[in-house]
Amino acid sequence: CYMDGEDDPAVSDGKVVAGSTGFPTICGTGTEDYFCGSYNFENKATGQYQEFTGPYTGVPHIVRPDGVNGSNQRFSMYRWHITDPIRFEKELKVTIQALGWRKDGRYLPLRDDIASVAFWYQDGVGEEFPPLPSADELEIY
Repeated sequence: CYMDGEDDPAVSDGKVVAGSTGFPTICGTGTEDYFCGSYNFENKATGQYQEFTGPYTGVPHIVRPDGVNGSNQRFSMYRWHITDPIRFEKELKVTIQALGWRKDGRYLPLRDDIASVAFWYQDGVGEEFPPLPSADELEIY
């Protein structure tokens, strides 16, 4: 997951819905919790965001703004669902709500850029799958 935003990702809730029930299999309390970086990825000694890496989760890279061209803080984060796989047969929906903070402490809806990748592992050989959608069919608008 790669997040380019105006604020920290801590207050953004993530949800994973496996299947067509509509009920979340995973319902997070904050993006930092989902990536196992509780307390906002913060190093209390420095008061700065802190990179960390582990076997299944981590924040290996943080781009800090340099004050040029209004650049935003950026986070690279990962979580591998090896020990806690998300099992599904047909449908999988993953959402992250982008929230930040207003100056008075209230929530601020954001329009962060979030990119992700998912890997699908299948046991054995199954039936033939339908062709993947074309690039035009996958277009987001």
